[in-house]
Amino acid sequence: MSARIVAFEALHDFIPLYPLYQLFFSHHGLSAAQISTLFVIWSATGFVFEVPSGAWADSYSRRKLLILGALLSGLGYAVWIALPSFAGFAFGFVLWGVSSALISGTYEAFVYDELAARDRSARYPMLISRARSASFVTNLAATALAAPLFDLGGYTLAGVVSVLSCVAQAVVAWSLPEARAVEVSESSTRAAVGSYLHMLRTGVSEVTTNRLVRRAVLLVALLGGFLAFDEYFPLLARDTGAATGVIPLLIAGTVAAQAIGGALAGPAYKLPAATFMAGLAASAVLIATGALSRSAWGFLPIAVGYGVLQLVIVVSETRLQDAITGPARATVTSVSGLFAEVSAIAVYGGFALGSVWFPMAVLVAALTVPVLLTAFVVPHALPPSPTEANEP
Repeated sequence: MSARIVAFEALHDFIPLYPLYQLFFSHHGLSAAQISTLFVIWSATGFVFEVPSGAWADSYSRRKLLILGALLSGLGYAVWIALPSFAGFAFGFVLWGVSSALISGTYEAFVYDELAARDRSARYPMLISRARSASFVTNLAATALAAPLFDLGGYTLAGVVSVLSCVAQAVVAWSLPEARAVEVSESSTRAAVGSYLHMLRTGVSEVTTNRLVRRAVLLVALLGGFLAFDEYFPLLARDTGAATGVIPLLIAGTVAAQAIGGALAGPAYKLPAATFMAGLAASAVLIATGALSRSAWGFLPIAVGYGVLQLVIVVSETRLQDAITGPARATVTSVSGLFAEVSAIAVYGGFALGSVWFPMAVLVAALTVPVLLTAFVVPHALPPSPTEANEP
């Protein structure tokens, strides 16, 4: 099962259109404000569907939702290529937002509970670290492939390959085993609705009543919102004067750093919270320094900072899973995803408004301020590792 779990997440990020789609939008006449508006639509869709999809995953087959999520994302990319307009891009983002909501909390809960069913939950930190690292490696491969695909067949070819990757991800999801029983929730419509509402109440209750889980949920949400950085890296790279064919290579550096950060998250899982506080603070400084350099070389410190940010995110997400004690694991995780969407919407809105007066470099640097402030919250919000929890 482990290999298929890794393959599922790896295919999720094998999307050659990723490093090109902002440029694709710009090529079809969209301004920075319009592109940010699309990001808001994307996050707003996730906001609406995040928690309901988590409760659905807790009361229905998580494997089937992973299949559906993969197919919807592929359909979204297909819409972009077929209808290259603001309306088409918006519809594609709606599909992508629903897909992200279906997969986000469902995936983590699926992996954790499937391991627990086999008495292997202790393997979760290393497995999820491997899976995240693999996803960034395939993202790196897709990013490197984006330039030759663009030269060979333009945005259309990159989009077709992206759609095929989503179909392959759905096939892998179909092959996954599912030990958790779901027969009761699928037996009738009335039973399904009752099970759904029960899981929704149970998950939300755990977040509101368990202080450890509540703090971890909010920390993961804040950190997840900061991933909005990479949506603007292609535009930042363009502002340095880099050619379209070179931009994916600059982005590849940030993806490679994320892969390294994801791989190190497993071994770093048991380190004290103060270590991650320092790492997050350093990440903010590095990204701001790189952005304000307004040079292609600035992507070097940006990549290092982004890699450290990814390490802190994976550790925080993993410790959240360990802190959850109730049966509504996907719902709790989705609550975190809900607040992450709120955070991301604030970021996108800030970029949309700020782009009228400030260059992209200043806007990216400004986003590092809340990252720096969040670093000081880490010691209070990050759940203890098993080693820290057992200390007298």
